Amino acid sequence: MKKMHYAIVGAGPMGLMCAMELLEKGHEVDIYERDDRIGGMSASFNFDGLEIERYYHFICKTDYPLFDLLKRLGLSDTLRWTDTKMGFYYNGKLYKWGTPLALLKFDGLDVISKFRYGLHAMYTKGIKDWRPFDKMRATTWIRKWIGEKAYNVLWKSLFELKLFEHTEQISAAWIGTRIKRVALSRRNLMQETMGYLEGGSTTLLKAMERFILERGGRIHLREGIDKVDVSDGRVTGIVVAGEHKPCDAVISTAPIQYVPRLVPDLPPDFAARIDAIKNIPVACVILKLKQPLSENFWMNINDPDIAIPGVIEYSNLNEMSPSILYAPFYMPKTHPKWASSNDALIDEVIGYLSRLNPAFKTDWVISRHCHRYDFAQTICPPGFYDMLPSMKTPIDGLYMADTGYYYPEDRSINESVHVARELAALAMRA
Repeated sequence: MKKMHYAIVGAGPMGLMCAMELLEKGHEVDIYERDDRIGGMSASFNFDGLEIERYYHFICKTDYPLFDLLKRLGLSDTLRWTDTKMGFYYNGKLYKWGTPLALLKFDGLDVISKFRYGLHAMYTKGIKDWRPFDKMRATTWIRKWIGEKAYNVLWKSLFELKLFEHTEQISAAWIGTRIKRVALSRRNLMQETMGYLEGGSTTLLKAMERFILERGGRIHLREGIDKVDVSDGRVTGIVVAGEHKPCDAVISTAPIQYVPRLVPDLPPDFAARIDAIKNIPVACVILKLKQPLSENFWMNINDPDIAIPGVIEYSNLNEMSPSILYAPFYMPKTHPKWASSNDALIDEVIGYLSRLNPAFKTDWVISRHCHRYDFAQTICPPGFYDMLPSMKTPIDGLYMADTGYYYPEDRSINESVHVARELAALAMRA
């Protein structure tokens, strides 16, 4: 096999995994990252003395590609499992959730609605081929199974506070895989179990970085690629800080919306297919609290006076003190709230906490922060399989993928690993 020189755009888990695969086959690799650290959305930051991830992550029992990677890097013993709890805040009351008993005790639905909801969850857990559901609307599919009343109680606000005007145009495959992934991460019918890495995702990222550097790979932080040079329809190199750097191929793992800007020679029809893929940004509030807000790892919210779909108490998964709470605002940039300051969003979340737990006092808040990301959630309408452009672009030597290519699966480091392997294998077949 001919030795190739690859330039990778982005040092998130997908970019790092691509580099590992290429280096192991004897190729030369340079990774270019605009940020000052590796990791992308899984990167950590110093939160007043605590290294914590910018955006929360958890591991499910079906994350087999991730388990293989941990074994490969000698990190299997860093994987920890926790019996987690789930809550549902509905119209001013916090309910236990996530078990058949909790469903039976919930007074917001009648018996028939509860039965239909449980039946739908059991059915979804057993689906193996999601392609038939790619053409269906998620909201139509859920309403058909559980009824309008149960949809309004359990799903409507979650869709609308995450997808806004796209709510009625989302694929059933997209939501179904999320239901299935969590449903299969259980110790038994009554107990959900989630995983994390000792030391957080940084443990994995550092090991991936070591693997890359030990094999001669290079990671260039604070160095974004400005342009991909193309001649006669083939990649000839990249431009970084005004300097041409020759390479045989470029693999972009950044949001694909950047690709037409980096590659002006991309055919207009292919660039238009990329532009048709839409995303929802996120502003994620992170709070350090003196004590837990609740016993739950995650809490879904359906309350007309609360404008977030839920809160995630990461410290109820990975036990630590002080407690760590995430509260994401998903919203299009056209939403008036996106123009709010980070402090305003943080204050809004803090204002909700006394409703979720009447004992909460503002002096519980030790530290506060808010991260924003423009490409947090790909919008996946019915027919999304056919909408996704090919990972192999019409430019010879140019390949791309981002979190949209996890479809129909959920965003996770596990899927980063899975898609990266496919992407690297495709690039090496050229």
